[in-house]
Formats: sequence, structure tokens, C-alpha cells
Amino acid sequence: MNATPNRLISRCPLLLLAALLALMVIGPSEAQADNFADLRRQMVRYQLKGRDIVDARVLKAMSGVPRHCFVPEKLQAMAYQDSPLPIGHGQTISQPYIVALMSQLLAVESGQRILEIGTGSGYQAAVLAEMGALVYSIEIVPELGRQAKKALDPLGYETIHLKIGDGYQGWPQHAPFDGIIVTCAPTRIPEPLKTQLAEGGRMVIPVGPQHHQQLVLLTKEHGEIRQEKVVDVRFVPMVDASGRTY
Repeated sequence: MNATPNRLISRCPLLLLAALLALMVIGPSEAQADNFADLRRQMVRYQLKGRDIVDARVLKAMSGVPRHCFVPEKLQAMAYQDSPLPIGHGQTISQPYIVALMSQLLAVESGQRILEIGTGSGYQAAVLAEMGALVYSIEIVPELGRQAKKALDPLGYETIHLKIGDGYQGWPQHAPFDGIIVTCAPTRIPEPLKTQLAEGGRMVIPVGPQHHQQLVLLTKEHGEIRQEKVVDVRFVPMVDASGRTY
């Protein structure tokens, strides 16, 4: 026979007391934060470790950065799913695996100077900063740049420098860079970025027309660029200020 609420309370006073104390001690925001932390651990375990992400620095960084802070509030419950998500202005935040893969390919070491083309949500910049990099990130859409700054500021990443501008031209004032990561796809690798890559540096970039892109790893050795194709991908195109595709 099912117990009525009153009978259940009388039979389980300790359970009721524990529940009331939990509500007093752990508010909705703390409970939600715990839920996101669980989702983040699952993301790292199944989407990253469960594939080919083995760089401990990448895994630690993505375990620590709150991805849900970089997506629209209405999509936060989906932030740790294995998929890209829209962030407005026709742009997306890459799926967690792609962020991890590109970070791993970049082989970031603490204190290195990294140029990011396409700030987007700011999530990739946060992951690189969490790995100890000094990040210079360029976003061509002003509204997205401001949105990324709003997401990053409360998290206290003082090693991230943001700029609104044309990423194709890079950021020559702070070159050379130990690494360059590009989160939008030009049809050809920009020459200014090759020039701004330091000797021994790495560049990770998607290249090609919208329906036939490949993620490419470039390394500079003795002034020469060596190129290696990694995997087929699909990114938003790299554009100039007028919206023209590079």
C-alpha cells in the first residue's frame, strides 16, 4: 500500500530533515554548477579520452573551462554535447572534440604566444589560456567580440588579448607567434599568417570551400613551411569586413 505524504513524513523524519538542510545549504545555482561539472567530466571522459585526445594539458584545460558560459543561456543545457552550437551572427562554437583536437595539434607549452583567428564565443581562447598560453585573439564581428569579452572577463583570464579586426592579416605588432590557430576556413592559407609564425611554430587551420574543407597542420622549419592534412572538417568561412570570402 502506498504511504500518504503525512505517513511518509512520520516514517522518514531523518530523510526530511536531510532534504531541508540540503535546500538551505545548496541553492539552485550551486546545484546547477554541480550538474555542469558532472557534464563536463562526462564530456572529457567519453568525447575526448574516449577518442584520441591524450594530451594531459588539453584534458585538464577542458575539464576546467566552463563551456556553458560561452553559449547562449537557452542552449546551456546542451553545452557539453558532442556537437557545435549556434552563438549568433551565423557563427558557431565548435564541438568539444574539435576544440580539443586543434589544441592538441598546436602542442601548446606554458608561456607561448598564440594567435587565434576567429574569437567567436571565446571558448577556444579560454582553453588555450588555461593551458598557460598568452593568447592574442581576433574577431571580425564586433558584436561577437564584445560578447566573448563579456563571457571571458568574469573568469579572470588576464593572458587573453582581444581585438576586432580582419584575421586574414594577423596581428603583426605581436608577431612572431609560437602557434596560430584558425577557427574559420579560408580557401587558401593566408600568407600573412605564414609570415607571422615563429621558427619551429605550428599553425592549425581549416582550409577549403565550405563543403570540402580539411584541417591542416603547418610547421615552420628552417624558414620553410611543412604541411600535413589531418581530417575533413566543416567550419564557417573566413571573410573580410565586407563579408567577402577569402
